[in-house]
Amino acid sequence: MGLLAVALGAFGAHALKSTLVTNNRLDVYELGVQYQFYHTLALLGIGLLMLNRESRLLRMASVFMILGIFFFSGSLYILALTNNSTLGMITPVGGVCFIAGWACLVGAVLRN
Repeated sequence: MGLLAVALGAFGAHALKSTLVTNNRLDVYELGVQYQFYHTLALLGIGLLMLNRESRLLRMASVFMILGIFFFSGSLYILALTNNSTLGMITPVGGVCFIAGWACLVGAVLRN
């Protein structure tokens, strides 16, 4: 996930920049990359926590974070590149997945 975020960020800054500027969506693309980075780091932290203990909540947190990256960041990438806002309805689904992931992570930490 982190490798993909770096690659997408670099690709957007160089190869796709003219398209993103033409579509007036550079900020949208960058937001997708930022959230992918943040949640990749969260996934790394969850993985480190899972080294010491097995937890259903931690597994759920990681699944929700991955789904959040897919739906939130993925829909923003598509919106920025195609300028088609119909997929914008998917973005909040990713946001809800992120919230659920963080809630599961907090629950797992507080449980112990």
